[in-house]
Amino acid sequence: MPELAQRTVARRSLPALILLLAGAALCGCSGGDFFRTRADFRNDDMHRWLGAETTGSVGMKASQFQLTENERQLRDLAYQFIEAPHSRPAWKSVFGDYQPLPSPWRQNVVFDRTTYGRNLIDEPHRSQASRYSLLIDDVRDDITRFEPFFATAVQVLDLDRKRNAAMKAISDLSPRERADAVARMEENALIVQWVQQSIERRISSYRWALERLVIQAPDGMAADADRQINELARLAATQPVAVGPAPVQGVVSKG
Repeated sequence: MPELAQRTVARRSLPALILLLAGAALCGCSGGDFFRTRADFRNDDMHRWLGAETTGSVGMKASQFQLTENERQLRDLAYQFIEAPHSRPAWKSVFGDYQPLPSPWRQNVVFDRTTYGRNLIDEPHRSQASRYSLLIDDVRDDITRFEPFFATAVQVLDLDRKRNAAMKAISDLSPRERADAVARMEENALIVQWVQQSIERRISSYRWALERLVIQAPDGMAADADRQINELARLAATQPVAVGPAPVQGVVSKG
């Protein structure tokens, strides 16, 4: 009789166990489908940390002001350049795929322009054409993102100039308000400089990758890749934003 009771309990527990395992599987899917960042991680201010990172890296406190729509958009568009190109390949798990990045002023950094190219060449591909295609797509993505970012940067920095002028006309501005305003203007300018540096690094990485592809797997697609890289370099050389000099840093390029 005890045996019969145990079997009965086991049969009744089986559906609950199945539901538990199914629930665990669904929780695992909360990381997002098709290798996208977790939906529960995305929010309007998910890139707010960029401002605190930049000011913190140069010894300033972050502004406590809420982000304006333009400032939020500046940070969203900036992250697309700050994150290393092709840093999350399709095979990588979505769990922990998004991480805040240290600003170039945080520490002495050695920039390795070969990393992107080595990853591109070492990853399994069916043909050399797919490697060229991926390189071309990455450069085109940067070209497509270029105008929206700098258009937003122009608006933000222009409004910051007006903010700075308005501060001089406000007689009862508290020290805290003044500090937050100055910190926010510094954040915005440093984010733009961070992107400018990131673009220059990307161009250098793309050139190294193309040179190695041409040596290892010559293909007529190399000419198209070269044109795309030159176009991105042209845009970088004529970008419409001028900000003050970046803080002193120890960035070394190798490769």
